[in-house]
Amino acid sequence: MSSMLTHAIRNLPASSAWAARVFARSLSCSSQLQAAAVQPKSKKTLAKSGVKNIVVVEGVRIPFLQSGTSYADLMPHDLARAALLGLLNRTSVPRDVVDYIVYGTVIQEVKTSNVAREAALGAGFSDKTPAHTVTMACISSNQAMTTGVGMIAAGQCDVVVAGGVELMSDVPIRHSRKMRKTMLTLNRAKTLGQKLSLISKIRPDYFAPELPAVAEFSTSETMGHSADRLAAAFAVSRLEQDEYALRSHTLAKKAQDGGLLLDVVPFKVPGKDTVTKDNGIRPSSMEQMGKLKPAFVKPYGTVTAANSSFLTDGASAILLMSEEKALAMGYKPKAYLRDFVYVSQDPKDQLLLGPTYATPKVLEKAGLTMADIDVFEFHEAFAGQILANLKAMDSDWFAQNYMGRKSKVGAPPLEKFNNWGGSLSLGHPFGATGCRLVITAAHRLKKEGGQYGLVAACAAGGQVVMLCGLAPF
Repeated sequence: MSSMLTHAIRNLPASSAWAARVFARSLSCSSQLQAAAVQPKSKKTLAKSGVKNIVVVEGVRIPFLQSGTSYADLMPHDLARAALLGLLNRTSVPRDVVDYIVYGTVIQEVKTSNVAREAALGAGFSDKTPAHTVTMACISSNQAMTTGVGMIAAGQCDVVVAGGVELMSDVPIRHSRKMRKTMLTLNRAKTLGQKLSLISKIRPDYFAPELPAVAEFSTSETMGHSADRLAAAFAVSRLEQDEYALRSHTLAKKAQDGGLLLDVVPFKVPGKDTVTKDNGIRPSSMEQMGKLKPAFVKPYGTVTAANSSFLTDGASAILLMSEEKALAMGYKPKAYLRDFVYVSQDPKDQLLLGPTYATPKVLEKAGLTMADIDVFEFHEAFAGQILANLKAMDSDWFAQNYMGRKSKVGAPPLEKFNNWGGSLSLGHPFGATGCRLVITAAHRLKKEGGQYGLVAACAAGGQVVMLCGLAPF
């Protein structure tokens, strides 16, 4: 399938100029979609009969930092606790009003496997407040949010705090399986002779550690390899990827300097200074980026450290309520969470193409078109992954041969797309990114005067698209 996909996509019409080929053709809505533009629908027409309106009251995150920097000596629940405290300070919501807490994470610290519970206790929530942790790769906090949405929609809760956390500075490193087995058996040995006998069987190779890798278990392939193959299949060049990454860093720097990253809350790191901003935003130059060697598929790959998201530490938290509860408590919600769709793809050939499949589904559920969407916030794991999805979304051939559709959904117009930077520049703490996407979409809707925002994130094993609507209060 991979070779067929590569051949077919590469034979799609394309011009030599990157701006014309990607930004004008691949990133523009089709004329059919533009002609199909309809009057924006009100919140009432998107509301579901018999289901509560669910709103985003507020969302925050501590600064996202490159791993190995200021958060290196902490544990994941420390970061999650800081995000929870930031949310409490900003909203003044009473802790006893919160019915449930859900957190997402990917690389779990074994000492705090239910990091949601440990963070909640550390942030001063009652030990009577239930909390649980979910994991779904890079969309873990999206899963946390939609879990909260489901609880509120079902009438089980009125107030849910969802969030996510990741600490890549201190990932678990295990002994080899042989050594673990020997040590567990040794722990059960009763006599000195039994213990000495087991110890005598230990060999030098037993001490080789099992190093962690961001890889799919079913394929043993890292997401970087998947992104490189995907970029090749859709003929996304190294130049295109580097230019897109530079765009992300440039826009993020502009947003940071302009005070637009309103979700960031300061964090006083114990024993260190207060961290106030993301430290991975580094606009470079095409010349400097072009000097980097391929990071995954060597020596001919196109994915490098410069056009990939970096290993990141960080945490986020978002306050969800039923609209009725929020208004009763005097809050002015930032947005409605209108709908969401999860899809899952072949982990070998289409691991990172989820947004292409999920976007038309959530739009059709809501009765909207791409032309109705004012703000797009897509997760940028890799520049090649983003550009491949945008090309796939704008391809009739792909829609007809792989999606069972008569025509393409169309790609988001660039002027509406990730305008305040993205994961390539702001950072990507796996479990925390989803909340950043949603609250950024809400802030952009307000700032830019839009009504509907589309949030898309892809992850190993599943992908999600969430539809947000501006709360017109």
